[in-house]
Amino acid sequence: MQTQTKPFGELPDGRPVVVYTLTNARGHSVRLTNYGAVLMDVNLADSSGKIENINLSFDALGPYLGKHPHFGSTIGRFCNRIGQGRFRIDGQDYQVTQNLGNHHLHGGTIGFDHLLWESEAFGAGDSAGVRLRLFSPAGMEGFPGNLWATAEYAFNENDELSMTFEATADAPTPVNLCNHSYWNLGGVGSGPVLDTILTLDADQVLEVDADLIPTGGLNDVSDTGLDFRTPTPLGARIGQFEATKGYDHCFVVRGQAGTLRRAARAEEPRSGRVMEVWTTQPAVQLYTGNHLAANEASGGYGRHDAFCLETQHHPDAPNHPEFPSAVLRPGETLRETTVHRFTTR
Repeated sequence: MQTQTKPFGELPDGRPVVVYTLTNARGHSVRLTNYGAVLMDVNLADSSGKIENINLSFDALGPYLGKHPHFGSTIGRFCNRIGQGRFRIDGQDYQVTQNLGNHHLHGGTIGFDHLLWESEAFGAGDSAGVRLRLFSPAGMEGFPGNLWATAEYAFNENDELSMTFEATADAPTPVNLCNHSYWNLGGVGSGPVLDTILTLDADQVLEVDADLIPTGGLNDVSDTGLDFRTPTPLGARIGQFEATKGYDHCFVVRGQAGTLRRAARAEEPRSGRVMEVWTTQPAVQLYTGNHLAANEASGGYGRHDAFCLETQHHPDAPNHPEFPSAVLRPGETLRETTVHRFTTR
């Protein structure tokens, strides 16, 4: 494994930003930056040996500083939605930033993907990676408690990309960390991903209201357009979801949360690229880039030009005691791992 570190510009206050490139013996590589702990390019060969980037990204720092679709971002302190931006812990009510209408989304106005993380490269055997650390003070975006977060991204000779998130806090606080990469296994810029064949190891999907806030119910996917238990093209039934312009649904991953088990498999027929997603997280959000606007802020990419598989805790979990708890307490350590395994057909 080879690790390369290069400058990636400066923040308005003059702090330097760097980009790391991790390359294995096959010539496959991933790029990351310590701004937002963002996963950038993921360069892999197709079945004919052609190496292309399969993860939507920007070539320069500038677009990451503004509002963008969270390309490759490490999302926190709480990814996905919190209804009305409100929750109660131990009898105490809290109000966090309402940045999606009346609701909270992806950490608020300044989430973890718009902060500079401390970072260092590391190597271990046939793996190389970047370890990133962030301190989030109490009161940031309205969240209680000081939080210390670590995001570790590693790539190895077997084309496995692992993401491990850890966090501790000095007061009870909701924490839900995830990576928000946009995948196009046919190669970035190759067009819509509707032919990508997806399998989800999930029997249930969260029931939501018109604002996509969970009601607390879990629906069986049987006989619905949300049943991906057998390999199904993303475009086969996407037309059933006009209200959301595509898929934007949270699925409960089959098996025991906290154990690494498969959540999804995606295969792109033309390129032959295959991606399996394994995770310890309880759920995965399938999003088909429904709001990519083909403008500068979205890198020119349009609707359905990529898909996301965001492994995470259930959205709005602080307001639903029936969901797996997403409240981190003093003395506890949150630790969640997701592994992307890349092969060709």
